[in-house]
Amino acid sequence: MTRILVGFAIVLIGAVAAGGSIAKKQAFFESHRRSRQVILHYTLSRVDNPIIVLGDSIVEASALPRELCGHAVVNAGLDGASTTSDLGNWLMDVLDGRPAAAIVMALGLNDALGAARDLPEFKANYSALLVQLSETKARIVVLAVPPLEVSPRLTAEAQTRAMRLIESYNSALPELALRGGATFAALPAMPAPHTIDGVHLNAAGYQLWNQAILQGASVACRAS
Repeated sequence: MTRILVGFAIVLIGAVAAGGSIAKKQAFFESHRRSRQVILHYTLSRVDNPIIVLGDSIVEASALPRELCGHAVVNAGLDGASTTSDLGNWLMDVLDGRPAAAIVMALGLNDALGAARDLPEFKANYSALLVQLSETKARIVVLAVPPLEVSPRLTAEAQTRAMRLIESYNSALPELALRGGATFAALPAMPAPHTIDGVHLNAAGYQLWNQAILQGASVACRAS
């Protein structure tokens, strides 16, 4: 009986510790989310008709140019963001009705890696976000999801599993963009290596990624 009680106690302690870790991660994400939104509020309040790049940590860590054809380029990246992160309300709250020239959507990595969302769920989430962002009247650009690489932090098995999803997402995104009245922006073939850890881009990866962002965002220039 004593052994059973000890074993139960160990399991309970482990469960509590795991729950506490998850709660801490969620609290950190929510704190970071609020901080990023405040920064976006300050940034968007001092520019007119910006080009906004909305996405995950790839966007947040990027060094985008300050402007493109007279439009300020605003980094609206949020580490950990996916198609279920309510980015539409997160962004539209700080836009507060102000116009944007274009919104570039760069999402999908966290859907494939963390949540392993299947294609129907990804398409439904992405389409709903497109509909919501269309309310801004900005030109919407949909960027392809960059590929992953095997690394010490990303095993071959995990990379293969996530890449199957990413390839299915990228196959669906052009049609999703067309149906949503958006422009699809493809990514060129990436060099090897193009990441620092299998996921996040290195200098060579960002050079091509930035080019794709700017080429897609150029729809705002043609509209000027």
